[in-house]
Amino acid sequence: MPPADAGGALVSSLPGVGPALGEALRKLGLERVQDLWFHLPLRYEDRTRLTPIGDLRIGETAQVDGVVETVERGFRFRPQLRVTIRDGSQATLTLRFFHFNRSQAEQFVPGTRFVCFGEVRYGQAGPEIVHPAYRRVVGDIVTLEDRLTPVYPTTEGLGQKRLAAVVQRALDRLPSDAELELVPAPLRESLHLASLREALLAVHRPEPGDDVAALALGRHPAQQRLAFEELLTHHLGLKRLRAQVRRHRAPALLGDGRLRVALRDGLPFALTQAQARVAAEIERDLGSASPMLRLVQGDVGSGKTVVAALAALAAVECGWQAALVAPTELLAEQHWRNFDAWMRPLGIEPVWLSGKVQGRAREKARASVAGGAPIVIGTHALIQEGVEFHRLGLAIIDEQHRFGVHQRLTLSEKGRDGDIVPHQLVLTATPIPRTLAMTAYADLDVSVIDELPPGRTPVQTVAISDARRGAVIERIRAACAEGRQAYWVCTLIEESEQLEAQAAEVAFAELTAALPELRIGLVHGRLKAKEKQAAMEAFKAGETRLLVATTVIEVGVDVPNASLMVIENAERLGLAQLHQLRGRVGRGRAASSCVLLYRNPLSQMARARLEVMRETGDGFRIAEKDLELRGPGELLGTRQTGQLQFRVADLARDAHLLPDVQRIGETLLREYPGLAQKLMARWIGAAARYVDA
Repeated sequence: MPPADAGGALVSSLPGVGPALGEALRKLGLERVQDLWFHLPLRYEDRTRLTPIGDLRIGETAQVDGVVETVERGFRFRPQLRVTIRDGSQATLTLRFFHFNRSQAEQFVPGTRFVCFGEVRYGQAGPEIVHPAYRRVVGDIVTLEDRLTPVYPTTEGLGQKRLAAVVQRALDRLPSDAELELVPAPLRESLHLASLREALLAVHRPEPGDDVAALALGRHPAQQRLAFEELLTHHLGLKRLRAQVRRHRAPALLGDGRLRVALRDGLPFALTQAQARVAAEIERDLGSASPMLRLVQGDVGSGKTVVAALAALAAVECGWQAALVAPTELLAEQHWRNFDAWMRPLGIEPVWLSGKVQGRAREKARASVAGGAPIVIGTHALIQEGVEFHRLGLAIIDEQHRFGVHQRLTLSEKGRDGDIVPHQLVLTATPIPRTLAMTAYADLDVSVIDELPPGRTPVQTVAISDARRGAVIERIRAACAEGRQAYWVCTLIEESEQLEAQAAEVAFAELTAALPELRIGLVHGRLKAKEKQAAMEAFKAGETRLLVATTVIEVGVDVPNASLMVIENAERLGLAQLHQLRGRVGRGRAASSCVLLYRNPLSQMARARLEVMRETGDGFRIAEKDLELRGPGELLGTRQTGQLQFRVADLARDAHLLPDVQRIGETLLREYPGLAQKLMARWIGAAARYVDA
């Protein structure tokens, strides 16, 4: 029988968890046994059966059993290993490796038998699997798994098998339902929720007869039980956060308006009515001694940056500092360039501070910030220790979903002076329906810029099968010959920078060979910051005509001459992300196009998403459609360790749970505050302390 507080024990108390493994688990935020209970699978792999090679379908994952026929090592663009296997159906499959060592290559000897698992894709010689999971078969009998295999979020140096084994050892310590439940019985029974213990065991150890389709879609009753508790925790955390911040005071930023008037007079365009309305809402908040907590939603290109600049000037007029933080170097630098162009004529020189600013330049920037520089722009570097503000009155966070709530609070804390805290303005270009915004950002007031500036060119969107890839490449050749530029975006369903980089490198090699007359750039997450920056600068300057990139370019890249975008494997992305990517073109006067390159067979959901993209460019209509379709993916963006993230819940899919989440959340905060705190500790772990900051 597990001890009463089995979940509170450190992971080091589990058998086989030494210092090295403990450190790897800590990187994932897994410090206590209960953190492992709630470290939920991203997805499941079906290794319970074998598929004949002749029956393989492109785009599906499958497990095959075959004998090695040929082994070939090539070095056309970079080393690669190609292994051909054949099974009893007399069909062949190619296994392709780009990252391998000699001992791996030597395992594949003609005549040896292997079981391989992975996603099937088109290859030059028929179906192929890139970097499959594989094991050699010894003897005549192939042993298969007896249940679905969970795939967990992990970190470098911690393999799936090792992590799964630790999770299983933690599950052996699961206490009884009575000890595990934190939602009081009367509230729980009104919802007919499954037992939490049963739900945890079901998602970590699916039974052989479990509904595979329901698990894949996140609609299994066990997943819904956990999604409810996770959404409830998220709601509680944000409500408590708002209450905590509201206890403080903020500087009343009632300036004379001269800098704001000068900025508006100097702009080469007039603000839209929506921009003016939102700017006025922010101005009202800033003039109050109660801290502003406002989210500004605006579609791609709606002009959020100008609104943020006006807010920053309101702080500067009163002798306070404003800081703007963006999640990537690209986006932060884009903001800095815009602010610099607008502010210098007003006698203000924005300070730039990011991870790549080093040495004397970094020391100078930090000294300027500490000395009272009016406007500071940068990346996460602004949140780090060693950066001190003189008098921070306004913290602006761009693309909130890329940051954790606790990171936003950390920046706010830097401006705290006794009981005075800075105002907070949060920007996002991810339009989500208002009902969901109120849940996802329960600690914030919401403003919407629902109007695009005049002059934005509508982007014509077409969906084209991968079978017509050659025609798409010719379209790029023609566009670049006319002096225009293009993006080729590579996407992968795996949350892995290494695999995404590999996909981009493969596409880069293919396009370099197909378009030898063009200078082509490459950007992906595993490049060093300097290499990434150089590639982007070359594209902005027009030196490279085609940029091959991963979704790293989703936000913040502004190249008006780029009028064509190709999104590879578009069927794998959610509507919000497709819309974000498409927003990178249509920024100049030339007619712009977006090609959604998809692979057959298309699921009904994927077909519906591509259809929506062809029909409309309105981000808010797309967001509503996303909710209606309840498509996969988080409307708020990618999962990131250490933030108030969703491990199992999906706001679009689980919208039906939100009314009960809000109702029970209010009751818990009012009548059971101790249980609310325990729920936050369970789901948010080490980040829970920030909720009480």
